[in-house]
Amino acid sequence: MSARLKPSTVDGQLREVFGAPVAELYETATSADASPAMFRALELWSFLALAEEQVVRIRDRVHDAMAPDRAMGDLSADGLRVDAQWLEAALDARDGYRAALGNLLRTMPPPGQQARPVQPAQHNVTTTPLAAVAAPAPQRAGAARARRP
Repeated sequence: MSARLKPSTVDGQLREVFGAPVAELYETATSADASPAMFRALELWSFLALAEEQVVRIRDRVHDAMAPDRAMGDLSADGLRVDAQWLEAALDARDGYRAALGNLLRTMPPPGQQARPVQPAQHNVTTTPLAAVAAPAPQRAGAARARRP
């Protein structure tokens, strides 16, 4: 299954921010009109969708192992420990992607508004050309000889 077809917990938020469902956003992101923020948001979204799918798979595997109709001999503490480690890793990834995506959506300019280019600060500083600073002052031939022992 393609990442763009997997649902995630932030699909509604992306639709609200960008004004289109995720499938349409993917179409826009491949065009030259796509903003860097949209492209980055969809990239993070695809990582999040995959991490959430992993959480669901591990959760379902643990539920299956613990089902009341399963034979008691099939239950393995080692298997559950491994699943717990995998679940922890998948939850950490999910939380990290959600945080990164949330931060991106909070800090990006509102839809339809281009980010203002950053203007360098204007300072009243007088500069001296590098050539004038780096080159030693020319000396007269007689003055140079007078200094030598």
